[in-house]
Amino acid sequence: MKQCKITVMRMARYDDLIAQYENPLEHPCDMQVGQVFIANGWNKPEGFCQSAWDTLSPFVLALSHGAENFYDGWMKNPRSAMLSCNDGFRPVSFLVEVLDESTLS
Repeated sequence: MKQCKITVMRMARYDDLIAQYENPLEHPCDMQVGQVFIANGWNKPEGFCQSAWDTLSPFVLALSHGAENFYDGWMKNPRSAMLSCNDGFRPVSFLVEVLDESTLS
């Protein structure tokens, strides 16, 4: 089983939707652009958002076990996926990539 690197690529925030629909939250998202997590198969990386993990984990598991080319050529790198968490108020986009042994050193 391969490890997968998860990189926070972009964060959005929809203040109009937050003002209209969301109850105030003290710490809605602690991610930062450029932040990197390493996933070992089905194990959620320490400090990774549970809600985001619920969205990403099927892809991470598949990639870590050799899956490639999701949705018939969606990604330029067939051993990767660009995914977003399911927070409709402040979605975070993540790049998930399979790590080879050569990239671990």
